[in-house]
Amino acid sequence: MKPPEKILRKLEKLCTQIRYHDYLYYVKNEPAISDYDYDLHMNELLEIEKQYPGLITSDSPSQRVGGEITKSFKPVMHDHVMLSLANTYDREELVDFDRRVHSLVPGEDVKYVAELKIDGVAISLRYRDNKFVLGATRGDGVRGDEITTNLRTIRAIPLVTRKVSGAPGDFEVRGEVFMETKDFEELNRRQETAGKKIFVNPRNSTAGTLKSQDSKIVAQRPLTMFAYSLILPAESEGSISTQWDSLQLLEELGFRMNPIRLLCDTIGDVIDFWEKWAHDREKLPYEIDGIVVKVNSLDQQTRMGSTAKTPRWAVAFKFSAKQAETVLNEVSWQVGRTGAVTPVAELTPVFVAGTTVSRATLHNVDEIIRKDLHTGDTVIIEKGGDIIPKIVEVVLEKRPKKAPKVIPPAHCPVCSEPLEKSDEEVALRCVNILCKAQIARRIEHFASRGAMNIEGLGEAVVDQFIEVKMVSDPGDLYSLKKEEIASLERLGEKSAQNLIDSIEKSKSNSLERIIFALGIRFVGINTARLLAGHFNSVDSLLDISSEDADIIDGIGEKTVESIIKFGKSPEARSIIEKLQNAGVNLAQDKREIKTTQKSAISGKSFVLTGKLERFTREEAGAIIRKHGGKVVASVSKKTDYLLAGEDPGSKLKKAKDLSVTVISEEEFVKLLKSATE
Repeated sequence: MKPPEKILRKLEKLCTQIRYHDYLYYVKNEPAISDYDYDLHMNELLEIEKQYPGLITSDSPSQRVGGEITKSFKPVMHDHVMLSLANTYDREELVDFDRRVHSLVPGEDVKYVAELKIDGVAISLRYRDNKFVLGATRGDGVRGDEITTNLRTIRAIPLVTRKVSGAPGDFEVRGEVFMETKDFEELNRRQETAGKKIFVNPRNSTAGTLKSQDSKIVAQRPLTMFAYSLILPAESEGSISTQWDSLQLLEELGFRMNPIRLLCDTIGDVIDFWEKWAHDREKLPYEIDGIVVKVNSLDQQTRMGSTAKTPRWAVAFKFSAKQAETVLNEVSWQVGRTGAVTPVAELTPVFVAGTTVSRATLHNVDEIIRKDLHTGDTVIIEKGGDIIPKIVEVVLEKRPKKAPKVIPPAHCPVCSEPLEKSDEEVALRCVNILCKAQIARRIEHFASRGAMNIEGLGEAVVDQFIEVKMVSDPGDLYSLKKEEIASLERLGEKSAQNLIDSIEKSKSNSLERIIFALGIRFVGINTARLLAGHFNSVDSLLDISSEDADIIDGIGEKTVESIIKFGKSPEARSIIEKLQNAGVNLAQDKREIKTTQKSAISGKSFVLTGKLERFTREEAGAIIRKHGGKVVASVSKKTDYLLAGEDPGSKLKKAKDLSVTVISEEEFVKLLKSATE
């Protein structure tokens, strides 16, 4: 039944009114009507949609209430990497950040925007034609989990934004989802009354709520959001020129913004802002753990660029960690996947910075000696950045008489083999590669979410596999049988089948994941991503040479040496062989390598040397591979081009000696243009 025109006009008017009052209440905190009148509007809308279901749209105010069940959260690639921020805790480090910023844009005036750092959960929101179409968690920065349905229930997130003259309708917004303190306390009161779990702090409850599989539960939780970043499409990037302007535009679009922010002419102004809120943070209705400092000019941000992990134009200036006093009961020793034996302080549980702490890191033996730790000592602990507990100092006047000194072990606490300590590092190390703890941690790392993402393969299951000698390295996972898994304690047929399915699914993971999963020392996920952008397979990676440290931005000599050592290891080669035989993807997905046929770059080999102005060497290498070329480590007669930037070094001389064509960055750009025409 086609609705009358009168109904259509009424529906549009109700949606407009409700969105406006949502904005006033949840964004501006300035309600203009009573709850009763608001409910009348909503009930009238629901009645029309009930009578004419075909009129219900995804951006209707009625669709926020939730109720959908999500069995799993689909991974989604971010259009723009969500980098984490470097942290600093004192003024000298912030002044050093300011010095580095000015060195990147010499002679230019630099202003900063200082914003409060909300202790919440970072999210990404995509809008198309001003309508909210997709929301995701940060994840590892490159890919997160899609939680669109849950985010739709948060009324501070507009389903339809306001249209602003000159602003595009397609854009991305970054923000922080959080709970205000009073709402968190009320939530816990309700949980306690209902006999349900009490949440430890607002951030944990926010994170847990966002990953709830029932959006109806999310709708009942008091979540809100502050937006802090606007990303426009490339063709619209010039429409705003500063971070300050982008925050203003976000406000005009209808997003909830934190009004506590400051445009700073100098780093001294930033420090004054930090000092004020370090003193007044308890007066705020929400939790913060510092401030965020960003270069105001977007052009300067672009030119400064980023490292593999963090932007060079922003930093988090954290507040001092919160402290508490407790007792050191003993020190336990843990063996990691690389054989490093790490001391852990076992403490009398104490509540600090929102959580109960019963263990703290001691880093290494030198830390124990420096602090002169004795069993039974009263110690001051703090949570560094309000996250990781550590021992700050010993309260010597409270030390018990005859308290025994903490003595490092001479033998591995797991396999009993003698421990070693080299002159080059502070860590004690178990060099027995067959040590069960190392094997277990390597397999756990291999199966972890950021690596091969094998669900159901946690610590307890891995330990069982090793105990009954079903696996001895990650490669053995791919020869496991459902029947033998199901025969283990607490693992039935369904769990066994789920694990087998997850292992099978992991075979098609990306190259960067398998590189990270291999557990090569010094190769974290960001380094793995850089390596995957440079090498097309694990085999080519393991043929790396020491010269590659000069070619790949972000890859140092120690990392290259570690990869070379790993590649020569018989154990590593055995694992690679098992993975190959099982059909695990060990190469770049050809669908991801878009090549241009018959271009000036296709099929050509390039060596990169010196400092480039327009690109990092990593970016230039990625462009070359995208257009069908390849990047090699050293100059030879087979090299087609040497792309030379500033201070090219010995490779330039070798290229000239071998009559290899040397091109400048400008000539490279011309090659690019011919490749894309």
